[in-house]
Amino acid sequence: MAVRKFKPTTPGQRHKIIGTFEEITASVPEKSLVFGKRSSGGRNNVGKMTMRYIGGGHKKKIRIIDFKRNKDGVPAVVKTIEYDPNRSARIALLFYADGEKRYIIAPNGLQVGSTLMSGENAAPEIGNALPLQNIPVGTVIHNIELRPGQGAALVRSAGNFAQLTSREGKYCVIKLPSGEVRQILSTCKATIGSVGNSDHGLESSGKAGRSRWLGRRPRNRGVVMNPVDHPMGGGEGRASGGHPRSRKGLYAKGLKTRAPKKQSSKYIIERRK
Repeated sequence: MAVRKFKPTTPGQRHKIIGTFEEITASVPEKSLVFGKRSSGGRNNVGKMTMRYIGGGHKKKIRIIDFKRNKDGVPAVVKTIEYDPNRSARIALLFYADGEKRYIIAPNGLQVGSTLMSGENAAPEIGNALPLQNIPVGTVIHNIELRPGQGAALVRSAGNFAQLTSREGKYCVIKLPSGEVRQILSTCKATIGSVGNSDHGLESSGKAGRSRWLGRRPRNRGVVMNPVDHPMGGGEGRASGGHPRSRKGLYAKGLKTRAPKKQSSKYIIERRK
């Protein structure tokens, strides 16, 4: 995976840095794993705007991704690696030996034609999904479940990876991309390797129009609003805005928003930085 920089032939090209798409092998998704996606434009069921700065953008189709990896013991061949408009990572189409097709998130280094497995007996190789209790300590992993059988919830975006650092009883200790160290049940599944498309973080849209294609509308700052619209609005001239806070009045810098009595706090060994 690499990125392309452009010569400044137009204002939009000047700062544009995008991926090369060289790893993508198919331009049309698998029809049986795709369905249409309705965009709401941030409106609710009565047409009232409940989420601001959303609307427009290119039409998308949902690709059904297999986050559970519950076809244990059945080998699968990687047929294609594809683009997915709903996530930053690439996706890989698997053809299972029994004829079923499924999409998974494509890990770094996955090649078309390689064979993948899931389950307790799978080898700890890139793209294979197995319970944490069967993964060697120190292994780089992604697509981690929080509850057995629930499906992957953690470490799914482009370039991310976690590390299995140790085991304590029936729990494994995982270091997450945020820096948080927490316990996860050993029976939960994870996939070996890091998520692909690791250069996604180096991309730069180059112009406002690319944000509009993604369905993001212009977002104006609270400081430039009126007092009726935002706690930081109003004032004569260019007032700086006072204490940085959200539209609902919550402090934006340094206020801890995690619930103090949250059940999962007992599993967190070290909080994120």
